[in-house]
Amino acid sequence: MEYVYSALLLHALGKQINEENIANVIKAAGAEPDMAKIKALTASLEGVDIAKVLESASAMPVAAVAAPAASGEKKEEKKEEKKEEKKEEKPKEEDVAAGLGALFG
Repeated sequence: MEYVYSALLLHALGKQINEENIANVIKAAGAEPDMAKIKALTASLEGVDIAKVLESASAMPVAAVAAPAASGEKKEEKKEEKKEEKKEEKPKEEDVAAGLGALFG
């Protein structure tokens, strides 16, 4: 996670996101950088518009939080339905024993 944070920090500062800069950020934080993780991160970030990804990511939680707030009663109904479903899912001991008997003849 610290490697992603270092990439985000470099992006926020307008610095180039490369292996050397990420390693320097990790070292400055007092940790020993793992070059394999750094190489994987820089390779996965090639061609990615970080600003655009951050913009779309920050818009998603707002919509996800607004929907449940509007339907508080529905949320309670769903919880009750889930509780009822869980009660029905428990198999009887007789059924389990019969199933095991079929396995062993």
